[in-house]
Amino acid sequence: MADQIKVAIDIGTTKICVLVAKQVGTDFEVLGMGKYPSEGLEKGVVVNIAKAINSIKAAVKEAEIVSGQQIESAAVGISGSHINSLNSNGVVPINKTGKVKQTDIYNVLEAARAVQIAEGQQILHVLPQSYAIDGLGNIQDPLGMHGVRLEVQAHIITGSVASVQNIISCCEAVGIKVTDVILEQLASAAAVLNPDECQLGVAVLDIGGGTSDFAIYQHNSIMHTRVLPVAGNHFTHDIAVGLQTTLSEAERVKHMYGLASNNSNNNFSFEVLDIQGQNLQTISQAFLTTIIEPRAEELILLLLKELETYKLRKFMTTGLVLTGGGSLLAGLPELATRILQVPVRLGAPRTEIVLSENLSNPIYATGYGLLIHVFKTQSKSNLNLVDGPTAVRIFYRMRSWVSDLF
Repeated sequence: MADQIKVAIDIGTTKICVLVAKQVGTDFEVLGMGKYPSEGLEKGVVVNIAKAINSIKAAVKEAEIVSGQQIESAAVGISGSHINSLNSNGVVPINKTGKVKQTDIYNVLEAARAVQIAEGQQILHVLPQSYAIDGLGNIQDPLGMHGVRLEVQAHIITGSVASVQNIISCCEAVGIKVTDVILEQLASAAAVLNPDECQLGVAVLDIGGGTSDFAIYQHNSIMHTRVLPVAGNHFTHDIAVGLQTTLSEAERVKHMYGLASNNSNNNFSFEVLDIQGQNLQTISQAFLTTIIEPRAEELILLLLKELETYKLRKFMTTGLVLTGGGSLLAGLPELATRILQVPVRLGAPRTEIVLSENLSNPIYATGYGLLIHVFKTQSKSNLNLVDGPTAVRIFYRMRSWVSDLF
């Protein structure tokens, strides 16, 4: 039974979410969840190990109680401002038989890895976008095809070695063995996108607490990724400053009354505690919206700049999917539609099994996507074959998992 139990830990800037699931045929069933406010992280990066450890420990404990399972290992999500990406290409001669073998594909991907990256960064993933043989391009799987020269266009994702190691250290301090580290925007996409969207072309924006993770897919391949520096905590901070109230009160106000843009229906008022938490002040929703709207526009305009700089619109055939806790801000999909001029929808975890109601929510997209990865790749994990510290083995493992998600 223990072999059928898998655990995913979403370590975010605002919350730690632990999901426990078991194998059920070819699918899985969620047995329990633990959630705890995240402390010791900023923009997805550990800045206080002791506080981060305490938050992870509390979330794990709750998940153990709810699921009735003891948690000893888990796959962990990673994101943050240290994540970067670039496109690269590689070219190699096909072996002397003239027929593409798996070793040729490996060699051409290794050739694409030969790019200069910043000091302290590690290549986390090399994701093939398309192949070409003797100049004939747009090949998705060249295995078994004939030719002389094999080329690949690849998307390379890099991250801070220290940031990954700190996440692993925090989990190990809680007694959790990290079996895999997954880039969170890719996990979120696996949870909320459907196969047709991934084939035809779609963008996904996971709006977390500290950062917003952006990715574009087409032909079941990842075309572009970026971490944007505006997210949910920025809205909360703006409200706290604008209304002269506490951060906790600002968070409450954001969820209950927040709007991404003004409309004719937001003319009522509500009460908010002052910064001392003693006196009430009356605020109109219209005034609140004047605080929130500029930040919402900043986020969408950052995305628009990304689309225009890298000429990405051609990949967004089916539009944009918003997910993550920040996507629940009322009016945000409509604002994004108006600015980007593409269809926009909210994305919640795609499931073929019955989940408790609170898990069918965009804020759990990353955690559920991590579980999808764990169960789809469990038979392919070969970390024990690699010598060295956990972080070294994790980096080795991260090279190949992404293609299994869709």
